[in-house]
Amino acid sequence: MTGTDEFDYVVVGGGTAGCVLANRLSADPAVRVLLLEWGPDDADEPRAQSLRRWADMLEGEYDLDYRSVENVRGNSGIRQSRARIIGGCSTCNTMIAWKPLRSDLDEWVALGAVGWTPEALEPAWERLSAPIAPVGAGDRNPHVVDVVEAASKALGLPVVDDWNRRGISEGAGFFDVGYDPATNQRSSASHSYLHPVEDRPNLVVRTERRAVGLVVENGRCTGVRTVDAGGAAHLDRARAEVIVACGAIDTPRLLQLSGIGPRDVLEAAGVPVVVDSPGVGRNLQDHAEGMVVFEIADDIDPTVCASGWDGGYVVRVEEGRGPDVSTHAPVEAWTAQLEAAGIELPERLFALAPNVAKPASRGRVWITSADPDVAPSIDYGSFTDPDGHDERMLVEGVRLARRVAAAPPLAARVVREVFPGPGVTSDEDVSAAERAVHNTVYHVSCTARMGADGDPEAVLDERLRVRGVAGLRVADASAFPTLTALNPVITIMVLAERAAELVLEDAAATRSVDASD
Repeated sequence: MTGTDEFDYVVVGGGTAGCVLANRLSADPAVRVLLLEWGPDDADEPRAQSLRRWADMLEGEYDLDYRSVENVRGNSGIRQSRARIIGGCSTCNTMIAWKPLRSDLDEWVALGAVGWTPEALEPAWERLSAPIAPVGAGDRNPHVVDVVEAASKALGLPVVDDWNRRGISEGAGFFDVGYDPATNQRSSASHSYLHPVEDRPNLVVRTERRAVGLVVENGRCTGVRTVDAGGAAHLDRARAEVIVACGAIDTPRLLQLSGIGPRDVLEAAGVPVVVDSPGVGRNLQDHAEGMVVFEIADDIDPTVCASGWDGGYVVRVEEGRGPDVSTHAPVEAWTAQLEAAGIELPERLFALAPNVAKPASRGRVWITSADPDVAPSIDYGSFTDPDGHDERMLVEGVRLARRVAAAPPLAARVVREVFPGPGVTSDEDVSAAERAVHNTVYHVSCTARMGADGDPEAVLDERLRVRGVAGLRVADASAFPTLTALNPVITIMVLAERAAELVLEDAAATRSVDASD
């Protein structure tokens, strides 16, 4: 161990949530805050700044590029992108920006996340530092304009250009996006929250520091063990709290490596049990995404876009719920899964990508070794819900896409359906074809979720505190009770804003008690 340093707050993970927390907690000059990030800084990485270059960040040197285990009812060749860089996944996603939907938050509250109502989170939404804007006029690809018009006509959807302002969760249109339309600068958490305050003397940012374990002493988390790029070990102490914000794969992984998790998993991995917490790593949810591909008669200019995934449509299929199917209309189809399956594709094509907005299936993530260099195991559990809801929504998404492609003005440009193909018509055949090649939208979540006191798999209480360990919280997408129906990056920022509030409220309450003693 090369040395020990001490802070009031240690934030583990300099990604989407971690940058928000570092900013808000260090706003008090009386406290000392440390932000630890496994990867490098993003400030001098141009690919991390331009939203249009998001795909250049995938499967490269910053991507942990995890692989799933066999998916018994779905594609087993899924690669899960996780960004090892300041800003995290907000440096390499499409920044489609949705205000948390009332239907999602109502569901959270019903599952025990008391205090997470839309009204309670409105101040956090209003406080967001990340600029959000409608897709700029110069970035509106004519092909996506056609898709929006066709979806409106075929599905009877309103054309929407102000989703967040009006709280609309069904319609067709260009989405709100976290970026500057004039420069294409992405509104990453690093750009919006961390870099503007890096000169604060009470904020220390350490990159190339991989967290390999939490220190728990007498029931309290007192620090974080890390390894630097040269292999040297370090220990950073926290006087007040450690806040883990490593994302929905690496947060449960770190907890389990530290002895906080399901007893059977820990014992099998050779990790001493500190807290038997059955829910750590369970409840994994993701937006399983299908693909419907058409040959087209003309070329699509992929350079006219904000990110290339700027528009589409959102549909409610079943009454009494929020959105059931969300469909993106990329200007360049992501066809790697189809190509791997040997499906022949034409030179000119476009795709509609429907995903299951509110998945009922549950997966998990777990360690198999006490060695932090061994990658975690990820089982998406796609399409395993006993009621078959997710499979129905996938099939419905394909049928909706076919209706959109058959409607004007899109219909005049379509030559033929390529995949699944016009001969694939029954629910069973559509499902089989799509499940074999479905992909993730990189929205893994819920693996250390909030919940009620009596819920044995609720890792966190409603204030994001880890049950069974004092001085430890989790603040990232793993804390979600259920996955948001639509792209979650802004909800993660809102959660982090609220987490900072909770930390500061609890600190003030502690000071008040200490002063009265």
